[in-house]
Formats: sequence, structure tokens, C-alpha cells
Amino acid sequence: MQNPHKLFPEIRSSAAQDPAFFSPELLSSPLPTNSFFQNFVLKSGDGIKKDDPDEQKRSHPEYIHPYLIKPFSSSLAFCYPSLQSSREFVKQDFAPDLIISSSPSLNQNIKNSYEPKHHVISSFNDLSVTLDLPPDLRFFLVRGSPFLTCKTTNPTGLSIQINNGFEPPQPNSSRTKHTIRLRGNKQTWICYSSSPIELTYNDSSITVESFTGIIRFAILLNPHHENILDRFSACYPVSGCALFSKPFWLEYAWQKKGQGDLLILAHPLHLKLLDVNDPKITLLREFKYDSIDGELIGVVGDSWIMKAEPISPTWHSIRSTKKKSCRSFPEEIKSALHKDIEQLNTNKPSSTTVDFGKVIARAARLALIAEEVMPDDSLCGEIIDAVKDYLDRWIGLWLSGEHAENGFGYETKWKGITSKNGAIDGSRENGFGIYNDRHFQLGYFIYAIAVLAKLKPELGRQYRIQAYGIMEDIMTLGRRSSAAYPRLRCFDAWKLHSWAAGLYGWEHGRNQKSPSEAVNAYYSAALMGKSYGDTKLEHLGMTLAAFEIQAAKTWWHVRAEEGIYSEEFAEENRVLGRAWSSKRDNKIWNFPSKRRVVKVGVQVMPLTPITEVLFPDVGFVGKMVEWALTALDKEGDDDKWKGFVYAMEGVYDKERALDKIRRLKEFEKGSSLSNLLWWIHTRHD
Repeated sequence: MQNPHKLFPEIRSSAAQDPAFFSPELLSSPLPTNSFFQNFVLKSGDGIKKDDPDEQKRSHPEYIHPYLIKPFSSSLAFCYPSLQSSREFVKQDFAPDLIISSSPSLNQNIKNSYEPKHHVISSFNDLSVTLDLPPDLRFFLVRGSPFLTCKTTNPTGLSIQINNGFEPPQPNSSRTKHTIRLRGNKQTWICYSSSPIELTYNDSSITVESFTGIIRFAILLNPHHENILDRFSACYPVSGCALFSKPFWLEYAWQKKGQGDLLILAHPLHLKLLDVNDPKITLLREFKYDSIDGELIGVVGDSWIMKAEPISPTWHSIRSTKKKSCRSFPEEIKSALHKDIEQLNTNKPSSTTVDFGKVIARAARLALIAEEVMPDDSLCGEIIDAVKDYLDRWIGLWLSGEHAENGFGYETKWKGITSKNGAIDGSRENGFGIYNDRHFQLGYFIYAIAVLAKLKPELGRQYRIQAYGIMEDIMTLGRRSSAAYPRLRCFDAWKLHSWAAGLYGWEHGRNQKSPSEAVNAYYSAALMGKSYGDTKLEHLGMTLAAFEIQAAKTWWHVRAEEGIYSEEFAEENRVLGRAWSSKRDNKIWNFPSKRRVVKVGVQVMPLTPITEVLFPDVGFVGKMVEWALTALDKEGDDDKWKGFVYAMEGVYDKERALDKIRRLKEFEKGSSLSNLLWWIHTRHD
């Protein structure tokens, strides 16, 4: 990888906070900005500002299946959350069941010198994070583990605080297992230890005398689960990574310690994609936990393999490509192209990352549409030349650092691309300077660059280093400390989709509103690989896009028959407004929940050939469109959002959709009349 400082000017960002909660050994490496534990390293280390009152109530947890976990300065609280559901949302709220901390008074070696310090992230990986609490507690927080595992690195006393009372702990004969029944919520927890422990307790807490070793906590949901927990209590995971070793193939590999086999919980998408014939794993279908993501099922094995349906990246409509020899397109597309090209240079593109990216991607679409619908027409060459000149002029300003009003730079705290304006104010450009919506915004740039490199290879070669720098900001696979960017900045290898929140701390963790824009980012990277003859990039981009599509169908596309969501939520919604780590709701940023047309638009945009793969189910598309159209007259929606709904309507009713699209007066920044007409006329033979 080229030195990133040579690609883009170095910028010391005032928008991004200093990363204070990582161990010193990690600070020289690129740091995650959309991770599953992001709240642990933001603000005061729990996602809130240091001056916020009532830390216990206002700090923010993260969801590490199946528990919500929240660190404080010298303790760690966790709970097995219950689900709350309504027509507007499904969520898991944090209410601490157990709070674990050191008891320095029990450790004479540190009694006089102990001073509370904040927690520290000492290591992290795709499926795990290791969190250290002063002075001697280390938590291996591994996603999907039914056990919360703590290691004491020196002889240390432990305090287990329990709200609302508990029954006297019941030990086994060896005192390596203690059963704790909570009075308040009637839960039963089991505490396992690697050696015998002595417990003392009062009305609100349990104390473990000086102890060195492993101590684990697991909730007992069903009496029949106890034997399973006992069986797997001695084997604990300390780390887990995701390996993209083949196209459309993902392997989970855990590092484990202790004796016996490893037990991890799989969510519904895992179960769809797992190779159930793999002799290295065993499914325990009777071992179940509830979650915001659907039912979690036990899987035994320290290595899983998941396979996604292969997808080929295409520049043009998949259907049109298959029928190319016999297809003729109506004149109205050519007329729309002519008008859109005439308007191309009438207005200067916005200088903000979010708007500029959409505008240049929209222009790139015009050239590809022209290639598809009139390859032998002289107008096609004129359109392609106009688009090449447009992209060269404007993309060049950003990539060369010569844009007077904005441009890309390299931020050195967390290590990644920022913009001149975003580095100054985190609220500008949709939070680009603090890594919010990162893959959405860069996805549009990547798409336009890929098209430019296809249309004019010499320009592609000229901008290749910068183009790869932009792509690698969101798609670096390496783990080297010398890398310019963190590994897979946005893509969550456990959830199999991306997050968009960046360096924002939120009560319900990470969030993403538009999986279609995430799909676009990875699809665009695959097209870039196609332009540059880079098959590895092409395969990685489509692999990430394939998993993102599966995740969108599982969680963002609300299907009552799948049972992921409650009956009342599924009855009210066909798509989500936002998916959070521990919440799903029907609201979307800056729009009221009734704006169904907007929500559909955000799930569809941008309209490109990969959209065909994202929405293959005509039956679901029909229900989604009907759901949106029933509220259309009540919402007063802008034409720019209606276009996406009409495009989806065209999947099954071409003439009605065409009539509506022809009457639109406004289009979303990344869309155009040419693009909508292209979509409709490539839906049918």
C-alpha cells in the first residue's frame, strides 16, 4: 500500500475525538470507526459525554449476542435483555442484571495503591473484543457466546452487584458452579469458575474472595439447558476472526482455551448460509435464545463455513444483457438521455461529499445507459464523450486535492479519508468527518471512478492510486499495523451487513438505514476491479455485496411469514426505517414515521443493475409498493422519492409505472428520468 500521506494531504481533524480507550500498543494502527463495540471507545468510554449526569442511566451499551454489555470506569454491567415490541419499533433496553468489578479491599497487594482508571480495549477482531478493567480483570467478549467470560490476571477479589435482590447462591459439590436466582426479574444465572471459590453475600452483592483464573456467567433460560451449559462451560473463546478465503465464502475461526468443544450461538442469517453438512459443526436446535435478530441457535464447533449465492458484476441490466440480441428500446429513453446530458453542465456540482458523489454517479449512469440502449447510435458516442469529460473534470479536482472548496484528506487519529470541511465540523456532510455514512458516500465516488476507468482507461491509470485509496478506506482486508485503513471499516462480519454510525454514540448501538447504498458501495468496488482487471477486488466486492443483500432480505425487508418480527410490527411495516444493533424502528432520519414512500426510496436507491438482485421477489415487491402507495396521498411526498416506488411498481406493472414516471417533475440527486425509464424498460421482454 502506498503511503496514504502521498495520496491525500494529511489533515489533523478537530471533528473526530481522540481515541483514548485503546491500549498504547494499538494506537499506531488504524482503529475501527463502525465496530460492534464502538460505544466502548467513544466520549467517556460508554458512548456519552463526560459531563452527562447520571452515568448509570445514560451510558450506552453494545449488543454482543446474546447480552447487552456496558462498561463503566471500573466495572462491567450486562444483562439478558427482554424484547419490547409495538407497531413502531422492536427493541432491547438495557437494565443491568449483574455488575462485575474488582474488590480492591480484598487484595492487600493493591489496597493502598489502587486508583480507578477507565477500561481499555487491549485487542479486537471481527468476532471479539478484549476489554480490560483496572486493576486485574480481563473480559473476553466474544459474539454469540452464551457465556460472559472474565479472567483475573492476578489474585483478585470480585464483586458481583445484583439489583432487586437474589436468593442465596447454590454451589455444586466442588464449588466451581454456583446458581444464582434473581428475585426482581426471576432470572437464573450460573457462575462457573476454573477453581473452587468461596462466596459471601449481602442483600445487594456477592463477593468472591481472592481468586486467579477464569470465571464465567451464563443465563439459564430453560432447565433443560443446564446440562448443555455444564458440558461446554470449560471451553472458552478468547478471539474470533472472519476469513474471506474464497469468493462468496466466509469462514469463522475462533481461538479457544480450556477443555472440550466450543459452543457459540448462530443468528437466523448464519443458519441460512451455514454448511450444515460440515462434519466440524453440530447444531443444537433445542438450545435457543431470543434476540432482536430472531432466534439464536447453539452451534458446536470452533470453525464455521458460510456460503452466499454467487453474483456476477454487470455494467448493464442483467435481463437486458441476457436478451441483448433481440432487444430494442423506445425513443423516450434516448430523448431523456439527450435532455439529461444537456443539463449536465448547467449547474456546478455541490462541494459536499454526499451530494457530489451522487451527482457524479448519476452522470456515470447516463453513459452506461447509452451503451446499453443505443450502442450503434451516433448519440451514444456523444453522450459517452460528454460524461467522460464531466467525470474527468470534477473527479480530478477531488482526487488531486485541487478543489478550492473541499477535497479529500487523510485523518491521522483513527486513520482514514476525511474531507476538508468534514474534518472541521462533524455535523457537516452527514458526518463524513467522523466516519458516518462512510460507505454510502464513498460508494458513489467509487462507482463514478469505475465508470471513468472503463470509458477512458488512460484516465483510470492516471487516478488508479487515489481510486484504490478511496476504495481501501472501506474495503481493506489486511490486519497489518502498517495499513493505511482499518480492516473492513463498515462491514460487520458477524451480522453480515454494514453499519453507518461512525464515531457517534447511540443508546442502541450501531445503525444503518440504507442497505441498498451499502450494496452499491461493494458492487461499485467490484466494477472498479472489473475496470482495472483486478479479479481479487472484483470477487471481494461481490462477496460483500452478496452477504449485504442476504442481510437486507433478512432484516430490512419485513416478511411476516419469517417470524423475525412480532406480528404487530410486521403488520405495520414492509421495510425498516433504521436497523440498530439492539433496535428496529420505522422512523428515518429527518422524516416522520408515516413517510412510507421515503422509506421505500431509501431501501432502493441508487437504482442500478444490482438492484435486480436485491429485489428478486416480485410478491414482496408488490406488497412493499402497495404499502407505500396507500399512504401516498396523505404524506405529500416529493416527486424525488416517488420515483423509486414507481420503479418498483414497474417490476410487475410496466404501463402504470411508466405513466407515473413520465409525470414526475423532480428526481433524487443520484437519480434521473433516464435512469428510471431504463429500469422500467429492462423489466420486461
